[in-house]
Amino acid sequence: MELPVTVQQALGEAAKGVSLRDARQANRHELLRMVLLNDGPDKLQVICCKEDLIDLERLNKQLESDYRLMKSREQVRVKERAGLRELPALPSLTGWPTIVDRRIDDLPSVALELEGQNLAMVMPAEDFRALTAGAERRSFTVAAENITVNLDDPANDRSQLTFALKKFTSLRIRQRLEDTLELPPLPETAQRIIHLRVNPNAVMGDLVDIVESDPSLAAQVVSWASSSFYAAAGQVRSVHDAVSRVLGFDMVMNLAMGLSLGRALKQPQDHPDGYVDYWQQAIWQAQSAGILASMMPRSKRPMFGLAYLAGLLHNFGYLLLAQVFPPHFNLVCRSLEVNPGIDSSVTEHYLLGITREQIAAQLMENWGMPEEVTLAIRYQKNRNYQGAHSVYARLLWLGRQLLTSRGVALGGAGEPLEQEVYDELGLDRARVEAQFDELVASKDNVMAMAGMMSQ
Repeated sequence: MELPVTVQQALGEAAKGVSLRDARQANRHELLRMVLLNDGPDKLQVICCKEDLIDLERLNKQLESDYRLMKSREQVRVKERAGLRELPALPSLTGWPTIVDRRIDDLPSVALELEGQNLAMVMPAEDFRALTAGAERRSFTVAAENITVNLDDPANDRSQLTFALKKFTSLRIRQRLEDTLELPPLPETAQRIIHLRVNPNAVMGDLVDIVESDPSLAAQVVSWASSSFYAAAGQVRSVHDAVSRVLGFDMVMNLAMGLSLGRALKQPQDHPDGYVDYWQQAIWQAQSAGILASMMPRSKRPMFGLAYLAGLLHNFGYLLLAQVFPPHFNLVCRSLEVNPGIDSSVTEHYLLGITREQIAAQLMENWGMPEEVTLAIRYQKNRNYQGAHSVYARLLWLGRQLLTSRGVALGGAGEPLEQEVYDELGLDRARVEAQFDELVASKDNVMAMAGMMSQ
């Protein structure tokens, strides 16, 4: 297969030493990426190993600048001018000032991906050094594999959180966790729903009373039931209608819980460019958890409502990071932008010493949320978790992989899905894949539902 003309021109004489390989067969430690940054009118491109985490704060301190990821619409224009869907790590494609991470110069050879073709251009390291001879060399990355995220030791969550607070705030760390974090108490509506959940004599009228006591919540529940996603027969005129005819007791109870908790914290003004927003992520994961749970054999199937609620609240830690570490949340956002292929937990652990999953699980435990939901949130990134209620965490993990592989930006690159993942849950892989294709095809409905939640 021939290389695109613009790539051949950018390679010049080095093209003679290039061999093409299936990108999946290339040495992953030798794969490079190029990231486009700007600081106002000043443009910069940086090249590093694909799996390394860019420490944007360190780079900006070295340059005495405030570079951040170039807006996606501007990147699209740059790529269109080059006639490429994505830019391989070749500086001359743009002609901008370039900085190459020093770790690259230690590699025996390098591999440059051609996006959309599943190919990688492999060349000797000396050829790449010649191509980038005019670029500046600096150290601005960290090997992501050396960042050890606490995925399976919740006993240390509290001490890690205390350390992070001590590092980033001047608050008295001997205070109780709720006071230290300056978080609001569990909202009254959520408290009433939790009490309702454990009441064996609860009836539909009890739930309707709770929802109707909060006019804003009632309006959202009715709007949800009226959406095209559910295609309810006839007009939904009341919360009672929504519960009895369309959504059902369990769905409304968990929907109301997710809404009341989501409104307990303010939506941050800042957010990482290129990621779907909080409520969109919540709906994607809630729908995916619900789909997977309903497709499992009855003997293995978890409670649908708790699976749905775990999905709805899976990203609650994002809101907490914005509230607990406000001066540093901007840095987290900028770092997530320039490291889209690295899981958000790695970036957060490196910058803060704790992840959104850890801090959210701590608060859920303090609030007395169902253990199934708390553990699902805590272990959703741990593929190998085998402890209590592991099925809920596994559903969130699998849903994330299936959505990410279909282009839904939930934070980080997807992981390979082996058949054993489906076998463990008793799922038919072909049916699951088809259901998720259908879910992603209904993106407009998901966006509309998320819009209702954020009002």
